[in-house]
Amino acid sequence: MIVRIAYRTTMILALPALLFATWWIASDGSTAFYIPPLRVILEAFGDTWFGPRLVDDVLPSLARLGFGYLIALLIGVALGVAIGLRQSLRALLEPTLEFLRAIPPPVLVPILMLFAGIGDEMKILVIVSGCVWPVLLNTVEGVRAIDGVLLDTCRSYRIGGWLRMWHLVLRSASPQIVTGARQALSVGIILMVISEMFAASSGLGFTIVQFQRGFQIPEMWSGVLLLGLLGVLLSLIFRLVEHQVLAWYHGLRAVEKER
Repeated sequence: MIVRIAYRTTMILALPALLFATWWIASDGSTAFYIPPLRVILEAFGDTWFGPRLVDDVLPSLARLGFGYLIALLIGVALGVAIGLRQSLRALLEPTLEFLRAIPPPVLVPILMLFAGIGDEMKILVIVSGCVWPVLLNTVEGVRAIDGVLLDTCRSYRIGGWLRMWHLVLRSASPQIVTGARQALSVGIILMVISEMFAASSGLGFTIVQFQRGFQIPEMWSGVLLLGLLGVLLSLIFRLVEHQVLAWYHGLRAVEKER
């Protein structure tokens, strides 16, 4: 068990370590103003982010991402289940949903600013507007793929209401829902940065743009590096949650492989 964990950890860290070493060596002698050596970026990283900016910029950005992501999950799962279970509702809403899905969320930023102002509400709405679609569409497909025999069994035993929803619908669709949630997380990080580039006074996106406009290039690169590290950390947290939520599913697949 320990050997397996060590092997998987080595495989996970091997490529990032190789890329990091390549970046360090390739940029070490750089004299270009816009492409500083990695060691200079790392020096700026600690001075820039391990201080007041951690509280003033990083934590507010993560809070907006968290709120927007959770709202998108609730809306996407609730609406996706309703659409997936009712064919008439799906036929009614499908043209409108396809129209709205085709609109890039960054385009909505000026419109949302008119209605929600330039505060946190606008930034959260931008995140919701992009994150909701992967969750919604994957939930619809997951619900539609529920085994018809199981549905008939529930009807035969008069299992309905919340029991049917929790033990059959949501559980059967949960692998697809988790897939949509994983996609939505990466979209949410992108939209978090984009929303903070418009009429903002704090946040990672705002600070990186300010560094770029002030020609503080190492600090700007350190912000990009921080975004990448946050993406990796959030992905690891998501994997831990996924492992708990889909423990039954992974166990079932393991049993099927043994057969």
